[in-house]
Amino acid sequence: MRVLRRYLRRQVFSSIVLVLAGLLMLFSFFDLIYEMRDMGATNTGLATVLTFVALSMPGRLYELFPIAALIGTLFALAQLVVSSEFAVMRTSGVSILGIGSGLMQVGLALALVAFLVGEFVTPMSEEAAQRMRLRETTNVVASSFRSGLWVKDENSFVNVGRVLQDATLQDVRIYRFDSAYRLLTISQARSGVYVRDNLWRLRDIVLTRFEADRTSVERIAEMEWRSVLTPRILAVLLVPPDKMSLFTLFSYVQHLRNNNQESGRYEIALWNKLIYPIAILVMMIVALPFSYLNVREGGISTKIFAGIMLGLLFHVLTRLIGHIGQLAAWPPILAAVAPTVVFILLGVGMIRQLERR
Repeated sequence: MRVLRRYLRRQVFSSIVLVLAGLLMLFSFFDLIYEMRDMGATNTGLATVLTFVALSMPGRLYELFPIAALIGTLFALAQLVVSSEFAVMRTSGVSILGIGSGLMQVGLALALVAFLVGEFVTPMSEEAAQRMRLRETTNVVASSFRSGLWVKDENSFVNVGRVLQDATLQDVRIYRFDSAYRLLTISQARSGVYVRDNLWRLRDIVLTRFEADRTSVERIAEMEWRSVLTPRILAVLLVPPDKMSLFTLFSYVQHLRNNNQESGRYEIALWNKLIYPIAILVMMIVALPFSYLNVREGGISTKIFAGIMLGLLFHVLTRLIGHIGQLAAWPPILAAVAPTVVFILLGVGMIRQLERR
């Protein structure tokens, strides 16, 4: 039994790695074509485009793990069925639970690799890729609205026109209110540079004070400004939420909560990061019932195609429910967990149905 399970694990693992490498090359080729469209317009060299695509590959790898797990498992099991090896395993006393146990061991190893890639490699490579793109284009990190980036800082609202790739702020406006939300001052600075410990140095400031009976305007060459805004928070703007690390997501969610800002998008991304490795196991559970293919009945390719479509449905459903949950203000954990729970029940239900036969 142990030899058969080891053989099964080896076959499934090698198939998943092969499929993962193929999908990664395919999607990286699409990324290369997409990035080359702007080479003439931005004077970006081929070496820069290739470097950007290479830095984006860990993020692609992280996205493709569940789909590769599904397709690789389906392919390996189909090969075993066609060569009658699966029938030999079953007649040798290997139960469906034993086969599932072997698949889960492979899945746990892949889930650990996916977690490490998503937590440590992807955030760094994605940030490096975006910073390189910024240097080659406008050098601007973020401009969330036409008026720039808006941040709530205790009793102040901060508007930043542009954020450069070295975290320098340009066209900074700070609207400070009292506890009754009466406007006290407006500080307009040409630029701001981070010093240390939440301390910024603003330059070329026009300070407008609103008092009970008059308004005064003062010009200041340079002044210090303490704020919750830090380069780490600004770095969040470089990386999409689904490619951030757990620590960064948790820190940013806490920052948004402390400032009474909407954090649903990032909370859903946080829960998705926690649930994502389990998606690999779910895909392998879904693939397991397709091992009961009868070669004499034909239609093996159709059934494999149906399994792949089921996996793609899971991928699309996860993103769709995430967006719906954000718009409808669902609890973040519900939006993140719902697709996984549905497909776990589906996979377990199909396995139990097969066990009854």
